[in-house]
Amino acid sequence: MASSAEPSTVYDFEAVDIDGNNVSMDKYKGRVLIVVNLVEMHNRLADRGLAIAAFPCNQFGSQEPWPEAEIKAYIARWNVAFDMYSKINVNGSATHPLFVFLKNRLSGTFGDFIKWNFTKFLVDSKGVPVKRFSPTTAPKDMEADVVKLLDEIGK
Repeated sequence: MASSAEPSTVYDFEAVDIDGNNVSMDKYKGRVLIVVNLVEMHNRLADRGLAIAAFPCNQFGSQEPWPEAEIKAYIARWNVAFDMYSKINVNGSATHPLFVFLKNRLSGTFGDFIKWNFTKFLVDSKGVPVKRFSPTTAPKDMEADVVKLLDEIGK
């Protein structure tokens, strides 16, 4: 975490990016943030203030076993333009503090447990988590919620 005070927004956290750099989540201040991997939606809505922070995780059927360098090379082939972070744990005793915060604020079907890869957290432009989407929720089914938050920026 960026400070020792009780976290109140995602801006109170830090994470290591795919290149090994420490990044403060306050870089997303004033933007709507989705914590997951959604290339198409990012490409369409980035100019309106949408940011996506993707965190690879190998806790779900070993879907992402590669080192960060291989993940970075793979996503480069898909022209991924959003922020990629190093692999983390989202469940268990080694859960990243950002995900402890997100899960405590927005529980899912199994409480604070993330049941599968691609669980998505939508965060408003003030850093407050507002909605949690299941792994099976398609980006198109999230878009109305995202656009509503984007429309609120600058009001």
